[in-house]
Amino acid sequence: MVKNKMKTKTIIIAEIGVNHNGSLKLAKKLIDKAKSVGATFAKFQVYSIDEIAHEKSSKADYQNKALGKKISQLEMLKKLNLTHKQHHELFIYAKKKKMNYMASGFSKKDFYFLKKIGCKYFKIPSGEITNLNLLKYVGSLNRKTILSTGASNIDEIKKSIKYLKKGGAKNSDITLLHCNSAYPTPPKDCNLRSMNTIKEIFKTSVGYSDHTNKIDIPVIAVALGAEVIEKHFTLNNKMKGPDHKSSLNPRDFSLMVKKIKDTEIIIGNGIKKPSPSEIKNLKFIRRGIYSRINIKKGEFFSENNIFCIRPLNKNGAENWFNVVGKKSKKNYFKNQTID
Repeated sequence: MVKNKMKTKTIIIAEIGVNHNGSLKLAKKLIDKAKSVGATFAKFQVYSIDEIAHEKSSKADYQNKALGKKISQLEMLKKLNLTHKQHHELFIYAKKKKMNYMASGFSKKDFYFLKKIGCKYFKIPSGEITNLNLLKYVGSLNRKTILSTGASNIDEIKKSIKYLKKGGAKNSDITLLHCNSAYPTPPKDCNLRSMNTIKEIFKTSVGYSDHTNKIDIPVIAVALGAEVIEKHFTLNNKMKGPDHKSSLNPRDFSLMVKKIKDTEIIIGNGIKKPSPSEIKNLKFIRRGIYSRINIKKGEFFSENNIFCIRPLNKNGAENWFNVVGKKSKKNYFKNQTID
């Protein structure tokens, strides 16, 4: 994975998707904002109108709620579409702005285009997880591939990976994103533990594509081991379009990134050892070995004449069994450190 410019270990994808509303100018502004709020990638959806949906295909309920029922899914997608040529312009623009461009593809034509312009990362959306012919083709393109697993089960994920690998993809090329395909997702349906189930079964990198309208759920996913977070991104939640209401605006997205950074610091590196901040307290909380009473040279150390009390001294309590039963080589006064 590429390194985040804002120095988060987590790869953070600002899913612009179609929130540009078909405007190249707005798409460029979203790239600028995605960089300013700490995203690693500004991500779009590249689709060819002649290969995306049937002319009579209806829309999902959340899309009807946002745009009304009169227009079909295909008409909606036409209004929200940017051409391959415009996406090439966005790719160049993002590079100029030192921002990473990424896109979901929906057909062989789209993924071929993305490879041709130089995209190093491909995103396969949840809806294509059973499109085995497409998956095999994507696997042949020798790119890092992120696959969302919304509305799928383990057998379907298994088959999708099988066909990616038939095309030539390796496990190290694949990142699986746990996802729920409801917009917005009810928090009770997030089931974040599924992410680690996926990791355990498939031995790939894992992450979480979040469709809630919350900030903290992606942060929890990072605490549970997500290496990639994808979150819908908009300039304004009140804009007209299917995804704006389930997206984060710049202020909230920036807050999410900050919380992810804080979480990365809090969860640490997993190495169990004293931290710099606690080492200075060791002498106050641990015990040393001291004489309980006066002890004469030649007497044997026992629980009757030595004990462990605070503070820690040169001879810590961990040495107790190396001392008990040994003969004293000198005289000790009461409460003196046992050498």
